[in-house]
Amino acid sequence: MPGQYQITLRSGPNPGTVFTLEGEQFSIGRDSSNEISINDSEVSRRHARLAFQGGKFVIEDLGSTNGTYVNGQRLTGQRVLKSGEVISLGEKIELVYEAVETDPGATMVSSRKAPAARAVASAPPPAPKAFSGQVPASPAEATPVKKAGPLPIVIAAGAVVLICACIAFFWYIDANFLWCTFFPFLGGC
Repeated sequence: MPGQYQITLRSGPNPGTVFTLEGEQFSIGRDSSNEISINDSEVSRRHARLAFQGGKFVIEDLGSTNGTYVNGQRLTGQRVLKSGEVISLGEKIELVYEAVETDPGATMVSSRKAPAARAVASAPPPAPKAFSGQVPASPAEATPVKKAGPLPIVIAAGAVVLICACIAFFWYIDANFLWCTFFPFLGGC
């Protein structure tokens, strides 16, 4: 493999994560046994496969539930990837495929397509953002659910009891014709 290739996670869990493609075949999926593991509910356990064929990477969907797209078009078979193309897994996960030029005399690897992307890719990935549909990797990573204290429940119960007491009081007064006894200031007493 004369050049180097990489995939950068643009959106989804841990955006900015770079997967260097050094090998002949890579599976992409939610399961941790995949070479490229993306822990998200939109990603199938074994979602797609990248294979190095004829000097280029080819991608294919492995019968995923939410589909694999390249530049917005759903894959129905194998497709040769070009540098800069966007791979989407479902609706929320986006990866950018890049062919990286290497110069033996250089001290840094540079992207052929976009120098700005190189700066983002070399930065440490930002803290993961939680979003709807995210599947935690383990129970330890799950965000603990904060339980409401007893105070709101006590206040609500007190309000219900007070309203019921007022209704019962006025019903008693009305049923026994005691309006003038309790409220002598009312007209007609």
